[in-house]
Amino acid sequence: MIRFLLFLLLLTLIPAGFAANSSAPPKVSSEANHPNIVWLVSEDNSIQYAGLYSESGARMPNIEKLAQHGLVFNHAFANAPVCSVARSTLITGCYAPRIGAQYHRKIQPAPMPEGLEMFPYYLRQVGYYTTNNNKEDYNLIKGGEVWDESSRNARYQNRAPGQPFFHVQNFDLTHEGKLHFSQESMKNKATETDPDKVIPFPYLPNTATARYTHAKYLDHQQQMDQQIGAFIQQLEREGLLENTFIFYYGDHGGVLPRSKGYVYESGLHVPLVVYVPDKWKHLVPAPAGSRVDAFVRFIDFAPTILHLAGATIPKQMDGQAFLGPKVREASWKKRNTVFAYADRFDEKYDLVRSLRKGRYKYIRNFQPFNVDGLYNFYRYKMLLYQEWWDMFRAGELNVVQAQFFQQRPAEQLFDLEKDPHEINNLADNFAYQRVLADIRHDFQQQLRAINDLSFFPEPYYLKTGIQNPVQFGKDNQQLIRELIAIADLQLLPFNRAEKQLKSALHAPNPWKRYWALIVCSSFGEQAATFYPVAKEMARKDAENLVRVRAAEFLGLCQVQDPQPVLLDALKNAQSPTEANLILNTIVLLRDSKGFPFVINRDLFNPKWFENEAELFIQRLDYLAR
Repeated sequence: MIRFLLFLLLLTLIPAGFAANSSAPPKVSSEANHPNIVWLVSEDNSIQYAGLYSESGARMPNIEKLAQHGLVFNHAFANAPVCSVARSTLITGCYAPRIGAQYHRKIQPAPMPEGLEMFPYYLRQVGYYTTNNNKEDYNLIKGGEVWDESSRNARYQNRAPGQPFFHVQNFDLTHEGKLHFSQESMKNKATETDPDKVIPFPYLPNTATARYTHAKYLDHQQQMDQQIGAFIQQLEREGLLENTFIFYYGDHGGVLPRSKGYVYESGLHVPLVVYVPDKWKHLVPAPAGSRVDAFVRFIDFAPTILHLAGATIPKQMDGQAFLGPKVREASWKKRNTVFAYADRFDEKYDLVRSLRKGRYKYIRNFQPFNVDGLYNFYRYKMLLYQEWWDMFRAGELNVVQAQFFQQRPAEQLFDLEKDPHEINNLADNFAYQRVLADIRHDFQQQLRAINDLSFFPEPYYLKTGIQNPVQFGKDNQQLIRELIAIADLQLLPFNRAEKQLKSALHAPNPWKRYWALIVCSSFGEQAATFYPVAKEMARKDAENLVRVRAAEFLGLCQVQDPQPVLLDALKNAQSPTEANLILNTIVLLRDSKGFPFVINRDLFNPKWFENEAELFIQRLDYLAR
């Protein structure tokens, strides 16, 4: 009888055991025991336009009120200066070039790293209701369990009674596209902010267009603040403020020229204010009203939210929590660096990385002959971009204003306390060589640590690596480091780089030859000894894109007409992405060296024109002007 009773008891325990190990997400007890978390996100918005950070910024009373009951972070940074890459970093807590999410706009979405989900998934696992209204813009395959709701109609109010929530509310009034106005609109629509009281940034021309554009953007800031105020009032009416963390931040920098799309501070340094309810102030190691000097980066946002919510932070994330249990103010003092990246933006290619360390900023231009101002169809919808370019061609800019359209050095170093607009490069200044060596060392360690996938041309990466980008990076770790080493020959005097450069030009691996030719272009006429081998490579190298880089080198140095080789390379392109990369070189050579390319659309596969969004079409339209 006793054995029978024990058997019945075991039968009753078995289902409970199965339930504990099932895939159903565990539920937290109630909203009372776990804070709600809200993100209020303004688009294309750097600190220069906010009164909390700058005397010339707009007054935004609703955001300033949040700050009085929370924290203002003086050093918050996007890791990328454009929407999709920045948001891919936010949603994963990972460096985008490590996981294959670094290109804007994506040609093909990358899978998430093995074993990692977008962070709201983990919030759902501990019982949160997750809602996003309404922008995603990820360069990754999302999966099905990230958001309970993600649309223009997504509402946290649809959660179960007492269920904690994580909600994202996006505000697009400050987006770059809101400054794509016409000359007629500028004449007929006055701004609330007086343009005559606006002083343009020193790298921009001081014109009526510049002042009006800046004034209009300050208007947008104030209007956005009103929208945020309305949202906060809604939370207050619902009695939620006492249990809700509110993060206000910009999704990356912007939005006047030389900000969005560039790793200057104007493209990366974003406002961040965190409202802290009294009930949860023990999770924040500073009193309300504090300004925090710790560096926080977009890779840190996902682990921070998970930590505040009591969820486990996945090991695959690159960031670290800056709020939550056991985060101490002393740990903030160690946070003084941010690594950033800029690759393709729409049809415009470049490869730039940066590291800020305290007051100093290091920028590494891996293709320094790709001028900042290289035409980009979306950027140049803005009248101020058009005017700036016209003034450069007319010789009407001063030295600082003209930098945007001229070849850059491979390395730039800025002292941001003395030079907040990054216009005085200290890399060649003898007094700063110790600072340069220190930050360069840290930068190179960081770059090698992530297996940066951008050292392979995008068409090759899409063909061979996108199925599993992280594993592809690991499998090619040594080759990536060798490609970086070739690229770093740019940092040596030519007489010290020449022997290694010669070896790389004859390497069996095509991407070593590819990077060796980029280095030759960086040296320009100093690398004249390699003209003969470059001519031979342009004529018959087995890799189409190596031929392109050889023709580019010869064209930039104006020793051989690059047009026949590049037109033939276009004809041999295997994809629209490869064609677009070649066209990037063609636009550079036409606009900077005057080669009058005439491109017949018959060169291309007719099927490529069926998708009007193909980026190479935008390049062709520009070249046809």
